[in-house]
Amino acid sequence: MTRKATVSHIHRHEKYERLIAAASGLPPLVAAVAHPCDETSLRGAMEAAEQRLLIPILIGPAQRITSLANAVGIDIEQVEIVDVPHSGAAAEKAVALVREGKAELLMKGSLHSDELLGAVTRREGGLRTARRISHVFIMDVPTHSQTLFITDAAVNIAPDLMAKRDIIQNAIDLFVALGLGVPKVAILSAVETVTPTIPSTIEAAALCKMAERGQITDGILDGPLAFDNAISPEAARIKGIKSEVAGRAQILVVPDLEAGNMLAKNLSFLSGADAAGIVLGARVPVILTSRADSVRTRMASCAVASLLAHSRRARNPIRA
Repeated sequence: MTRKATVSHIHRHEKYERLIAAASGLPPLVAAVAHPCDETSLRGAMEAAEQRLLIPILIGPAQRITSLANAVGIDIEQVEIVDVPHSGAAAEKAVALVREGKAELLMKGSLHSDELLGAVTRREGGLRTARRISHVFIMDVPTHSQTLFITDAAVNIAPDLMAKRDIIQNAIDLFVALGLGVPKVAILSAVETVTPTIPSTIEAAALCKMAERGQITDGILDGPLAFDNAISPEAARIKGIKSEVAGRAQILVVPDLEAGNMLAKNLSFLSGADAAGIVLGARVPVILTSRADSVRTRMASCAVASLLAHSRRARNPIRA
């Protein structure tokens, strides 16, 4: 009974509520919503608008969107709709609106993530930057006191060393932009010692040296670390690991997409965690939501994107 009461007390979305409250206090930014043609994606965009997290432009088959809204009782009377014939055209048009300066956020509707990210990463007409595109899960784990960032569990399948450098820098930049301070970054592997037969441990050591040399900035890195001694002070103590990061990690960098995806879903389905998601490394934040996401998780994803976009605005003010 005590255990259940403790978990129930912690699991009140405090971490997400703080992010949503912070974003709600800022002017809402325009979001190009690509193909919101099912109830979940359309409702998610409109609920974010009600919370003043964004101003949606709905991009897709206009008649289909209008009919859907009428059928499920969603009011889109005051919302701009850009009529395009199908999901591929919606992705292209959403990216074009960003390039034209008419939107500062990009939001996935009911199309497949690959379709939207394909338009984002296109060399001609996309939203590429010098940085590698990557995904971060911002996880609210009810039994853990801190928000956990997990990267990359959705975009880069088997990133090499330089891709991991960008993945880490993207996550650090997000953490700092959200006003959370200087992050402690754990480079995860199966063990906490450099082992030639486990390539991810060698890359972890190299990434830490890169941070020492200024190739990764604004975070405190350590690795390789196993998951237990990355987040548990007791596990780190038992292993005799003396580190600013061990036992206190806030960003968890996984070896590959499979490991990250399994870790995030393990936390979601066995620990009751929520997993807000955002894609970084493009010209604007890309809000990726899942049909399985709760309303609060969707709102958190939008809040994170808004806070990041406002942070970028502050650093790079538009000059007349």
